[in-house]
Amino acid sequence: MDLGISGRTALVCAASKGLGRACAEALAAEGVNLVLTARSVEPLELSAADIRRKFSVAVAVAPGDITTELGRMAALAACPAPDILINNAGGPPVGDWRTFDREHWLAAADSNMVSAIMLMRAVIDGMAERRFGRIINITSAMVKQPHSGLSLSVAARIGLTGFSKAIAAQYVAANVTINNLLPEQFETDRLRSNIQKLTAKSGRTLDEEVAAATASSPAKRMGRVEEFGAVCAFYCSAHAGYLTGQNVMLDGGRYPAVF
Repeated sequence: MDLGISGRTALVCAASKGLGRACAEALAAEGVNLVLTARSVEPLELSAADIRRKFSVAVAVAPGDITTELGRMAALAACPAPDILINNAGGPPVGDWRTFDREHWLAAADSNMVSAIMLMRAVIDGMAERRFGRIINITSAMVKQPHSGLSLSVAARIGLTGFSKAIAAQYVAANVTINNLLPEQFETDRLRSNIQKLTAKSGRTLDEEVAAATASSPAKRMGRVEEFGAVCAFYCSAHAGYLTGQNVMLDGGRYPAVF
């Protein structure tokens, strides 16, 4: 299927590896030009070079921490008028919510809610004027199925989820959509780190914990980042203009409810 977005430009956050990188590659495969952000310069440059080589699209980089004002300014200077925005940022620390102080909660809100809102505010009206825009927020399956050990992430991402729904209907008539992708158990460095921290007292090795987590999934495997990227690309496509304000679970069937 031709997704109808060849020649468009996407700003992809936290794009040097993991789910952000997978989204960038899936968009590049559709002919989308990219501006990639990430905190670490060398991995970002390597990812950009690899995507250029594979897909022959324009790929620029804007190194910086997208959760800070300076990082967002750098990204928007490199890509002031994106057609597609992929909001993505590393999650906050895991652990017992009672051990987190006020600064932890504010930092989580800044990183996983406010930063995405600020980027949306900067670009969405321009998208509406040009009559095309696709915004994807990469959040977490924990938004719909919270885990106490991920309380910082849950609280901040639910805030972003509510905000996105609140404004989505305002822009869809201008062919601008806002949707959230909610991953769980995709094979990434972040997932393995979280599993290790959450199960540090179990006495099992990391590989044993990963195997147990996989066995408990209806899919009996972890998600592949390429699968996530493909879903992201479709939600960014010309065919998805009637689909907005949604929270899309990518969890291998783990979520038990109907809605």
